[in-house]
Amino acid sequence: MTNKTLEPKDMNWLENGVLGIEWSDGHHGVYPVRYLRQHCPCAACVDEWTGELRLQPDSVPLLIMVQDIEAVGRYALRFKWSDGHDTGIYSYAALRRLCQCDICQPEKPQKPRGKVLL
Repeated sequence: MTNKTLEPKDMNWLENGVLGIEWSDGHHGVYPVRYLRQHCPCAACVDEWTGELRLQPDSVPLLIMVQDIEAVGRYALRFKWSDGHDTGIYSYAALRRLCQCDICQPEKPQKPRGKVLL
């Protein structure tokens, strides 16, 4: 029996700020780039011993962009962000867990509504 490793087959922009990844098993992942940046797995953003998030999600700029995506071996991707951060290595398994598609995240958190100006 072969244990097939999950790998990205293709990537494209679904809309501004939302990356789409087609996986080798046919799944079409949805990744808002700000969400990815807020969940960076590097040691500066996540405590290596406790797994606790060090990065304050609200400290990530609303308009964050991916400047480059680089393959790391055959197991991960590294993103270069417009805020200068580039040390996070996102394993394929971690990326699959971060997927925000309707199948992986059927219940989305309610977004705060803006104030209505009268």
